[in-house]
Amino acid sequence: MDTLLLSRLQFGFTLSFHILFPTLTIGLAVFLAILEGLWLRTRNPEYKRHYLFWVKIFTLTFGVGVVSGIVLSYEFGTNFSRFSAAAGGVIGPLLSYEVLTAFFMEAGFLGVMLFGWNRVGPKLHYTATILVALGTMMSAFWIISANSWMQTPAGTVLKDGVFYPVNWWHIVFNPSMPFRVVHMLLAALLTTGVFIAGVSAWFLLRKREPAFAARSFVFAIVAIAILAPIQIIAGDQSGLEADKYQPVKVAAIEGRWRSMAGAPLVLFAWPNENTRHNDFALEIPYASSLIVKHSLRGVVTGLESVPARDWPTVALVFWVFRIMVGLGVLMLAFGWMGAVLLWRRRGRAPPAWFLRWALWMTPAGFIATVAGWWTAETGRQPWIVYGLMRTADAWSPLEPQRVLYSFLAFIGIYTVVMWAYLYYLLKVIRKGPAETAPHPEIEHAPARHAFGGIENE
Repeated sequence: MDTLLLSRLQFGFTLSFHILFPTLTIGLAVFLAILEGLWLRTRNPEYKRHYLFWVKIFTLTFGVGVVSGIVLSYEFGTNFSRFSAAAGGVIGPLLSYEVLTAFFMEAGFLGVMLFGWNRVGPKLHYTATILVALGTMMSAFWIISANSWMQTPAGTVLKDGVFYPVNWWHIVFNPSMPFRVVHMLLAALLTTGVFIAGVSAWFLLRKREPAFAARSFVFAIVAIAILAPIQIIAGDQSGLEADKYQPVKVAAIEGRWRSMAGAPLVLFAWPNENTRHNDFALEIPYASSLIVKHSLRGVVTGLESVPARDWPTVALVFWVFRIMVGLGVLMLAFGWMGAVLLWRRRGRAPPAWFLRWALWMTPAGFIATVAGWWTAETGRQPWIVYGLMRTADAWSPLEPQRVLYSFLAFIGIYTVVMWAYLYYLLKVIRKGPAETAPHPEIEHAPARHAFGGIENE
């Protein structure tokens, strides 16, 4: 193992770990804003009760996300110092904007959101919740803008091995950035919806807090049913943009070796780089041209259009993409099945088998999100700035042992952090929602749950 490979593995590990937490905080922040808005409008204490439960999970996840993400900025300098020297004038300001705008907004209003219920007015508290939600999304905006510039560089000139900004509008809003921001935000919302459905199903299966769990479950199923098809459309648009600017990445995703018209879609296969052939292939005729070019006879680019040294690791890109898409289709089926069951069984809870399915689906969104990032990052190889700077020219000249020791240290520390996070997460869930004082106008009203019955009937 050499320094470059170890540095890539370390960065990939820390990024894959970190992205789990912002994905959930973005979606939970939006959910909390919706819950508090409904509470302000109706004064129904059940909405506040939901808020006070889910905000505990949000806070726990937010804290771990901050801690696990700090190291990523430093790894640019420690593990990829040549890249930092070449592109620091572009990446540095983008990451600084994320801190100065998004993180300051989140950190500034998080305290009001958590501790301000009895210290500020309801509208001011709601404003703080909204601003925290906007901060989480703005953070994603800047991070993805920086990453997208590495995917589709624009607005800079490369002179003597250094990238100089010439148009910040083009840098920030580079060609792939709008599509990737939408795709990521939808992934966060969809992942959170599946997570909420899984936690709610746990309560329903154990017949604990049926009114509380039913309300969250219905919200999650409706959100999944709406967001899943939109995400598939957004993913298609992002793929079309990738084909325009990164055709070799798309060729690796499709397992397509030669450029051709009327190309088949390879559903499953084992891409063999030695023979430049797909072993055990299962294909749909013309479907790849139809998806990529929206034409049955569209000409699509193959891997052999560039030298083999410019290929990513084809089998890895091919399979992580299918993991992402497969889980996306599974979430679509889950959401639509859930919506049909809720409509057909009005007044009754979903059957136990569907609740168990919801419980098993809980990690699906997180796995799909990580697989999506692996597709984007490994598909960009061997370039760190696509078409302009190779990853092999970006690493720091360190001894492999030093990188290995730091990598092993990260694995150990992050394992402990994940164990602690899951321990306290499950502790919060097992404890369940706390009781809240009801509003005087509905103090004596029976607590109806979202399936139409009376609580504890």
